[in-house]
Amino acid sequence: MSLFKRGNIWWVRFTAPNGQQVRRSTQTANKRQAQEFEAQLKSKLWRVAKLGEKPRRKWQDAVERWLREKEGTKVTLCDDKYRLRWLHPFLFDRYLDEIDRALIDEITQVRLERGSSPATTNRLLATVRCILRCAERDWEWLDKAPHVRLLPEPKKRVRWLTPQEADRLLDALPEYLAEMVRFTLATGLRERNVTDLQWSQVDLVRQCAWMHPDQAKARKAIPVPLNANALAVVERQLGQHPEFVFSYRGNKVRNGNNHTWRRVLKQVGIENFRWHDLRHTWASWHIQRGTPLHVLQELGGWSGPEMVQRYAHLSAEHLKVYADRLAEPVGE
Repeated sequence: MSLFKRGNIWWVRFTAPNGQQVRRSTQTANKRQAQEFEAQLKSKLWRVAKLGEKPRRKWQDAVERWLREKEGTKVTLCDDKYRLRWLHPFLFDRYLDEIDRALIDEITQVRLERGSSPATTNRLLATVRCILRCAERDWEWLDKAPHVRLLPEPKKRVRWLTPQEADRLLDALPEYLAEMVRFTLATGLRERNVTDLQWSQVDLVRQCAWMHPDQAKARKAIPVPLNANALAVVERQLGQHPEFVFSYRGNKVRNGNNHTWRRVLKQVGIENFRWHDLRHTWASWHIQRGTPLHVLQELGGWSGPEMVQRYAHLSAEHLKVYADRLAEPVGE
């Protein structure tokens, strides 16, 4: 019997034209509605098998497949999961072919009205765009994905600390955070790379460390030369934890951008500054001391020169020889 009950709910069970065994809840206790559900489901599966129609897929199906495929390969997957949870009320029960430009614009407007910046909203839209493109191009679940238009973002200045500001911050931080800041200012590593750094990734004899490809945003291994400042920090951590370089009271440090960090920033009067801006500070100091852009790109593990170009204006030494060509007096 293809129609049966579990509790008060009717279920269907039958063999589809392609030989697949189908067992699905009709989500109703009404037998007539359950029979209609069964008839429509059988008709849809027949059209897919005999006429080559694509089965309609829902947003949640696409999300689940996308998360499975990205697991272990995407560094920012935790951030994507947060965004997908926010999208859940808007898209959970939608078929992919129902997600159009109007619906995406509506979601964008709600996001902005709830106080998100254009940049934060764009990260959300980029996740939607990526999943819809996979549904079209990789999985062939969609004939054509809708165009997802990103918002214009205002150009921001690179936020970095002067050496004097850095000294004030280091003096006020608790020692375990101060050591992580000193190490970041010496290496330019991202927060997660610092907190997750293991002793197995450090060679004090060769004075270097390394990031594995699955730890790097660009998915490429990063060599990390350790200068005297970085070496001094690492040597002070010896014996404090058997696995991780940075620890606090015998436990691995989970994040640097915590309540204490934010409190100390306010205490010393440093505004509009995030933990990631320590990396900007490291890069800015390098440029100001004459490090070539292509060398900085390799040191920072950037995949292309675009990200490094935003620091180029901080150094003009390589242009001075050309500016001096017009140094002769004019009109005398």
